[in-house]
Amino acid sequence: MPDWLIIVIKSVSLLVVLFALTKLLGTKQLSQLNVFEYITGIVLGGIVAVHTIDPDGTIAYAFIAMFIWFIVPYGVEYISLKSKAFRNFTEGKSTVFIQDGKIMEDNLKKAGYSTDDLLEKLRDNNIFLASDVEFAVLEPSGALNVLPKRENRPLTPKDLGLKLAPQKEPQTVIMDGNVLHEPLANLNLNINWLETELEKMDVSLENVFLGQADTNGQLYVDLYDDMIAVPNPSEVPLLLATLKKAQADLELFALATDNQTSKSMYERNSKRLQQAIDMITPYMT
Repeated sequence: MPDWLIIVIKSVSLLVVLFALTKLLGTKQLSQLNVFEYITGIVLGGIVAVHTIDPDGTIAYAFIAMFIWFIVPYGVEYISLKSKAFRNFTEGKSTVFIQDGKIMEDNLKKAGYSTDDLLEKLRDNNIFLASDVEFAVLEPSGALNVLPKRENRPLTPKDLGLKLAPQKEPQTVIMDGNVLHEPLANLNLNINWLETELEKMDVSLENVFLGQADTNGQLYVDLYDDMIAVPNPSEVPLLLATLKKAQADLELFALATDNQTSKSMYERNSKRLQQAIDMITPYMT
């Protein structure tokens, strides 16, 4: 068998095995690597590279070496899930750099971080004054997580006493001109609803590159032809505006009539409608 064909066969075989082992080790290998996982990844890649370019090498030896470097990390990961002490040994522990607004110089030295390194990590978190930080911790992955002081955090609706409706993630219901039925079902919607919404926009399904729907039943589309303008969904704002107009009309009717019974009815229903508007407004904005 020619050497080039041997190399091709070995490359494909070892690549398939490497892919399978990486999948078995989990997606953690692809995101945040600790020291042990980093070494494992390098060695597995090295084994594949060495045995790929050597046509005289025995591929069985490569499989044995890769199996060893798979089973050991797999066993380490399994034990780490069961033992906190073993996990701290293999993955390392978090190191506090700033606590109660004060920099922990001894912890910086133990982690091998200089003041410039700390400031660089803070800038990565959009913080340019160390005095703005309440707490900062270096994770075993090397990422620095920062908690700004309370006065330096962005305002949230909770800080303002606002109650917002729960919101689920939007669903992609059209992709490349094709309807995705499962995301539609996740929003309790169907193809008839989708066709109706597209008709309102005067858009055909084949012209839609991407279509997404939110939990309020609002459809947002992007067309293949970027020159065509698509109106933004307006059903929810129109419904809220209609309710407010109805409430205002009831107040006007109460002011315009001299019949006390009718006036009382209009005022009572106006207050009820206003209460309903106040209740549903967080869900419609």
